[in-house]
Amino acid sequence: MLGHQPAKRSITATAVTVVGNLLPLWGVWFGDLAVGSLLVIYWIEGVATVLFATVKALLARQGSPDVTRIEPLSELREKRGGVSLRPGWPPVYPRNVPFALSVLGLWTATVVPLAAAYWFVVAPPVRLTPVLALGIAGLLGAQSREFLFDFLGDSEYTDTSAREILLEPTQIALLMAILGFVGVANERLGGPLVLSALVLVKTGATLYRLFAAHPALPLPDRLAGRFTDEDLAEPAPEIDSPTGEPRSSIAVASSPVLLAALPTVAVGFLHRGVLAVFALLGLATLVGGPVWLVPCLAVVLGIAAARIGSYYLRYGTIEYRRYEACLVAHDTLLDAPQWVVPVGGATFSVRNAATDRLLGTGTLDIQRLGSNDGSVQLGPVPDLDAAVETLDLPVVETDRPERDTAVTVAALSLALSLLVVPAGLAVSPAISGVELTGLAVVVGPLFMIPVGILVWVALRWS
Repeated sequence: MLGHQPAKRSITATAVTVVGNLLPLWGVWFGDLAVGSLLVIYWIEGVATVLFATVKALLARQGSPDVTRIEPLSELREKRGGVSLRPGWPPVYPRNVPFALSVLGLWTATVVPLAAAYWFVVAPPVRLTPVLALGIAGLLGAQSREFLFDFLGDSEYTDTSAREILLEPTQIALLMAILGFVGVANERLGGPLVLSALVLVKTGATLYRLFAAHPALPLPDRLAGRFTDEDLAEPAPEIDSPTGEPRSSIAVASSPVLLAALPTVAVGFLHRGVLAVFALLGLATLVGGPVWLVPCLAVVLGIAAARIGSYYLRYGTIEYRRYEACLVAHDTLLDAPQWVVPVGGATFSVRNAATDRLLGTGTLDIQRLGSNDGSVQLGPVPDLDAAVETLDLPVVETDRPERDTAVTVAALSLALSLLVVPAGLAVSPAISGVELTGLAVVVGPLFMIPVGILVWVALRWS
């Protein structure tokens, strides 16, 4: 790697960051830098910050505490291990993908449309002057230097977490929002004093993040303690696994994993941004505009593919290995254990999964005795009886629960009743084909979610 003398590099990083962030201040007082120009500088820096932060988040080795909100592809948060895209490169950790997608989603759903609306409504005059170009170059240069020499060169990715990294894009987004309000509220508010204050606040926030990320900086102890983010990082979530060759092993069955991934696609559509895409898709269908129709379809298909791929990566690359006293779920793609369960200290039960009924496969739920961490799953495997025998598991009964005809009939009846209205609209002469297509695109996904759930319940007990 490139790293040497990290303390001197951290001091250099501080100097470069200060100079790069204060260049717009010089432009405000001596270069006639207005609100619009300052917003351009921070917009370009913000885009670079988001891109750098996304890459950094994927490479961050330390663990991130759980968050209360539902993140995109949240099932990957339980994934352990990483994969190096090239020898000598730091590994990419799938467990950090939800955080990386969160910051991209934040900018795509908020900053990008707000910025577009600002430039469309206010249309501030902006000229590419040497001062503007110098301000952009200074900020981008500081970020590039920090990423190449500090984050990669000094291997800072080994002692940082994804949640720590994603604070900076949030700060940039807040600053841009304040700048936008200043420009919209009154041009007189965009005077040198107000703009200088914003530049200084932004510089201070950037330095705060720099001090938090570089403990080697020579700061007094009473100040150094203020720049720690202990609540945003935790030890790397590594799992100790037995060494040596296992007694036996069995691989997961791919087909039921892919089939079980289909219902998760509906979960991916339950998001405000995705619903807005569906609305645009319906509008484009009604007006027949390919300019919006193609990208909206691409977004919808991309979300579906991401949900299926994420679910498959979570469950479809697992090999279950039996050692002397424990059972290990080992990911063959990442070459890392996902969980370890002592066979004698766990209870096993057969899962009543719809995919297993359809394909004849089997899945076990495993609960650690005396643990409240929740259960883990073994499977789906092609033959549950053979898997129990091969792995020598203490499972006596491998049959799924008996079919419940009453539940099946009730679920299918409710599903059919929900389909009466769209079926009536489809055959109604009062609605044109274009209108019907638009309704199907806009309302169809939301309407089909309860229908899909009911059909899934019926399959589980059929």
